[in-house]
Amino acid sequence: MHDAPGRRYHCATLRSHPELHAAAELYARVFDYDTPDLHLNTNLLSALVRNGGSAIGARTEDGELIGFAYGFAGRDREGSEFHYSQAAVVDPAHQSAGVGRLLKYAQRDVALGWGQRRMRWTFDPSLARNAHFNFNTLGAEGIGYEDDYYGRPGTDRIVVEWALDRHHDPYAAERALQPPAFEPDDWGRQVPAGDDAIWLPVPAEPGDSAVCRTVRAGLREIVTDGRVLVSCTRIDDRTAAHLAVRRLDEEEE
Repeated sequence: MHDAPGRRYHCATLRSHPELHAAAELYARVFDYDTPDLHLNTNLLSALVRNGGSAIGARTEDGELIGFAYGFAGRDREGSEFHYSQAAVVDPAHQSAGVGRLLKYAQRDVALGWGQRRMRWTFDPSLARNAHFNFNTLGAEGIGYEDDYYGRPGTDRIVVEWALDRHHDPYAAERALQPPAFEPDDWGRQVPAGDDAIWLPVPAEPGDSAVCRTVRAGLREIVTDGRVLVSCTRIDDRTAAHLAVRRLDEEEE
C-alpha cells in the first residue's frame, strides 16, 4: 500500500478481461490516442502477463483504476536481457501524487519475479520532468539515444536502464550535484563539469522546435560517447540541466 498526501493507492497485476479493458481505455484517454493502431489489445496484455511481461494497475481505496503500466521481456543485439516497460500512465486527477513511482516499483517486483535484473524504457528528450523522475527519483540512467524510435518523425527517444537489484548507487554523488545558474541562452550548450562529466542546460518545459532540435542534438552526442545521463535538475521555471558522466562497469564495483 502506498501513502500520498490525502490519498491511498495500491498496485496489483491485472488479469481479467474487464481489468485489462479498463486499463486499455485509461491508456488511450490519458495519451489522447484516437486511432485504432495506437490502442492496446487486451489479448496481448493477457499473454504478456503469462509470458515474462507485466500489466500493473494502480487503484484508489475504493477500487477505481487510475494508473497502468505494462511491459515485456526484452533482449538487445548484444545479448543483454531486461524487462522492457513500454508505457506507464496515470489519470491526470492523480498525477504528482506518487502513483508513477508506485507503478514502477510494482513493475520492478514483477520483473524480478521473472528473473529479469534490469528494466529499460524510453522517454521524449524534451521532457525534463520525466528525466528527473527517471534519473533522480528512480536512480536509472540514460544509456542511449534513438532517432525516430516509433518509425515516424518527432519520435526521438532516450533509452533508460534501471538496475533492479542494485545494492548501492554508483552515481549517488553525481545525482546530488547542483548545476550552475544556467539561463535560456545556455540551452543545448555542453558545459564541462570535471572528471569528464558534462552539464547540458535544457528548457524546463517543451517549447520552440528549433531549441528542441539543438537540445536533442546535444543529448544524442553526449549519450553516444561513452557517457550516461544520471541527473536532470530543474534550476528555475525556464531551465533545467542534464548531467552526463562516464559509464561505470558495475561488474567491477
